[in-house]
Amino acid sequence: MSRFLLVVPPLAGHVNPAQGIADALVADGHEVAWCGSEAVLRPLLGTAATVFPTGSRLLRPQSDHGLAAVKSVWERFIVPFATFTLPAVERAAREFRPDVLVVDQHCPAGALVAHRLGLTWATVVASTMDLGHPLSAMPQVTAWIEERLRGLWAKAGLPAHAYADPRFSPHLVLSCAAGPLAGPGPFPDHFALVGPTVGTRPDQPDFPWEWLGGRAGVLVSMGTLADDITARFLREAIAALAPLGERMRAVVVAPPEALPPLPAHVLARRRVPMLDLLPRMSAVLTHGGLNTVSEALAVGVPLVVAPIRHDQPINAARVVGAGAGVRVNFARSTAPVLRAALTGVLDDPALRAGAAAVRDAFAAAGGARAAARHLAELAAAPGPAAEPTQRAQAHRSRSA
Repeated sequence: MSRFLLVVPPLAGHVNPAQGIADALVADGHEVAWCGSEAVLRPLLGTAATVFPTGSRLLRPQSDHGLAAVKSVWERFIVPFATFTLPAVERAAREFRPDVLVVDQHCPAGALVAHRLGLTWATVVASTMDLGHPLSAMPQVTAWIEERLRGLWAKAGLPAHAYADPRFSPHLVLSCAAGPLAGPGPFPDHFALVGPTVGTRPDQPDFPWEWLGGRAGVLVSMGTLADDITARFLREAIAALAPLGERMRAVVVAPPEALPPLPAHVLARRRVPMLDLLPRMSAVLTHGGLNTVSEALAVGVPLVVAPIRHDQPINAARVVGAGAGVRVNFARSTAPVLRAALTGVLDDPALRAGAAAVRDAFAAAGGARAAARHLAELAAAPGPAAEPTQRAQAHRSRSA
């Protein structure tokens, strides 16, 4: 048995993939603990999970699209969250004494603690924004991000000459994207493209399954982090669905009170049992977050993708490239455009075949089971945890 400490941000789209990995590790007899915001983690993980809390803090809203959104996610979330949580992550690592620290790519604090303490660590990539360096065509942006990472490295008391990018473990990188969603390679040998790592979801809401009937199902889900800018799009989506009651039922994931009056064949729910609902759907209209895209394609459901920001345009392009869906413009799509896109996806067998091909690629990649196997192999291998570097030994001496 080995011990694994998972360091995750307070975002369901990052916690859920890690939960799948944790489930597989526990099933294999390993011990798992978590480090993050308990206020967010506890409802997602359930009462039995061991959580080392980092505390919570309010973070400033992020810009809504384009390169401004890339910069704002670093300035307003990743960097301040890393600075805020670094002491708590180090306390958790010292107390739990993991064989492997498993770090979400957007939690640099975990990587910095691994370097400070000489721990073996693995990266979990739950977004394609920093997988394969898709921003490399914009060197000014990549240099700007590296400047922020080097700043975090210096604040952690690590020497500049030993800098290593905290987004990528030198030991193991687990990508929740696989097949065509992972983008062009080649990837280094220590990258494992395992695909979606789907696990248990405690405390799932009820759903009126009989309401679906025997018609095609369409799911509309624009994520949990863009409620402030999706109101217009959701109004257009509902107008697009309004005349289609003879051929489909539609489920919109959004607060019902925030929507206009709904036709009888459209149902709004604040939360849905996503993993149980998706296999009953014939199409998904989404913002293009990697979780929603991957979970839909994992059961062969084609997509209409309206990307807003961050990795969503990347995911949309790869869905289209795989022949598994179509892309629409989030800011300019009207009801007729969305209706044409949805009916086109429902009526095009080639798109369903493309989605099925991605499903098969995901299955071959291995998912959570493959991720757990790679982590167990890493824990069993000799590495930094057995022979701490001089840098880590010096840090321990200063901290004693």
